Amino acid sequence: MRIVSGQQMRVLDLDIENRPLSYWIPDRPTAEITSIAACRVGEPDSLRVWLLRPAYTDAEHEAQMRAMLLGFAGMYAQADMVTGHYITRHDLPIINAGMVEWGLPILEPRLAQDTKTDLVKFADLPKTQENLSDLMAVFEEKVHMKQSMWRRANRLTVEGLAETERRVSSDVRQHMQLREALLERGLLKAPKTWRP
Repeated sequence: MRIVSGQQMRVLDLDIENRPLSYWIPDRPTAEITSIAACRVGEPDSLRVWLLRPAYTDAEHEAQMRAMLLGFAGMYAQADMVTGHYITRHDLPIINAGMVEWGLPILEPRLAQDTKTDLVKFADLPKTQENLSDLMAVFEEKVHMKQSMWRRANRLTVEGLAETERRVSSDVRQHMQLREALLERGLLKAPKTWRP
């Protein structure tokens, strides 16, 4: 763990799940966040999961989205660095889009270490979180979701919400172990500042 001003760096591991919402051009849907998971590295009890649930009015939907985004933003603001798999090109930009849509302050620049985009260069091995975890002998399993499970998840059914929660939290737990293994092997480049 890095040291900042004589103290350990506060690192936040994160992941989102999202669903297609509308098409802005053919075959290019916009995204809506259905869940966010975040955990302070080294503090497994800090794991938080926010889930989008069915709403019967636009006001209920907006209130849920704002609560989810603000809850995450609170943890984000306390972190010195964020980490995750492909977060600099997927998770963080989609979260920021949610902040813009719901009239909330966008995320501040933050030091980030992305286990896909900051991985040392190599070829002919998939750079998915799951494959890298297998290569690094990470024991935490990522929850698999079949198409039928994703359909339930994106419809926000009771079963789908439970599957989403298992999936997003397992991503974060596995990722924390993966990042540690990659760091031990010297396979991650130095963190750099992510800017919205």
